[in-house]
Amino acid sequence: MPLRTHLALLTAGLAAATCLTAVGPAQAHTQHACSPAVSIDGFSDALDKTTFENTYVGNFSALAVDRDGSLAALSDRSSLFRLDARTLKPRSVLPLTDENGTELDSEGLAADRDGTYLVSSETEPSIRRYSRTGRLLDHLPVPDALRVSPAGRARPNGTFEGLTLLPGGRTLLASMEYALSGDDSTIVRFQTWRRTPHGHFVLGAQYAYRTDPGLGVPEVQATPDGRLLVLERGFTSGVGNTVRLYLADPRKATDTSAIATLSADPKARLIKKTLLTDLATCPSLGATAKQPQPNPLLDNIEAMTITGRANNTLRVLLASDDNENKSQTTRFYALRVRLTA
Repeated sequence: MPLRTHLALLTAGLAAATCLTAVGPAQAHTQHACSPAVSIDGFSDALDKTTFENTYVGNFSALAVDRDGSLAALSDRSSLFRLDARTLKPRSVLPLTDENGTELDSEGLAADRDGTYLVSSETEPSIRRYSRTGRLLDHLPVPDALRVSPAGRARPNGTFEGLTLLPGGRTLLASMEYALSGDDSTIVRFQTWRRTPHGHFVLGAQYAYRTDPGLGVPEVQATPDGRLLVLERGFTSGVGNTVRLYLADPRKATDTSAIATLSADPKARLIKKTLLTDLATCPSLGATAKQPQPNPLLDNIEAMTITGRANNTLRVLLASDDNENKSQTTRFYALRVRLTA
């Protein structure tokens, strides 16, 4: 199914779930604007606190459009769901494990062109390739410095959160959530791998990205022109979540793989970023929150995928991780994102 068709169905499902009135693209952007670059078409809480085949549907950490047009949704409790593009209802669930049969702390997901899945786990961290039946096929190398302390300099629960294939499918990129020990606290590393002619991935260049103070990077997605959509997220008790969407360009950034530590003012050229929107500025669309939030629409947004495009506008789907917590919500968000030059 073409991505545009897939997104039309998905947006229709979100609209039905939130009782939105159907409007044209220009009108929707005006009525539901979050910023000049971003508008929201709708949201859905349809999967919140549900189960499928005795598996909890939630804890979503990553999304990807599968080759058949369905939506792949990864739980950080080691489950890979395939969701119907129109209704978001689960079609199947696939348990994932490591080489020893142990569950993953799965965080990042990329659906490859051959139908396999690349999945990151932040425990070690690691990136593994799985077949469509969940069979482990490959294990990618990881630089020593990016491993969790004491093996490396990464903090627990702060490693590979985002995962995306760049246009053409020859380069894989993973984003660290937080800074390495010894680096400035606002600078995180983005690691790449190059696909060999035999289909395996070997280590490639590494880049540095500066987050806003107090925020981490839970997700990153490649745009069709080779730039990146980057989610930055944080949480303040009693206040709620901060979620910002940036457009970033790694194409002129310095390869930092040989730079041991990155200071607050490094000589290396960092990935350039431009704010697209702070999601707190989006219209709430009647959403309610189970805990304090600067906007009741917000929750612990952690997953993102690009589901289609028309000219310079991308259709983007987000999802929140409810952590199986009664004060949080599993929520999907349909956005339109206008790319700037």
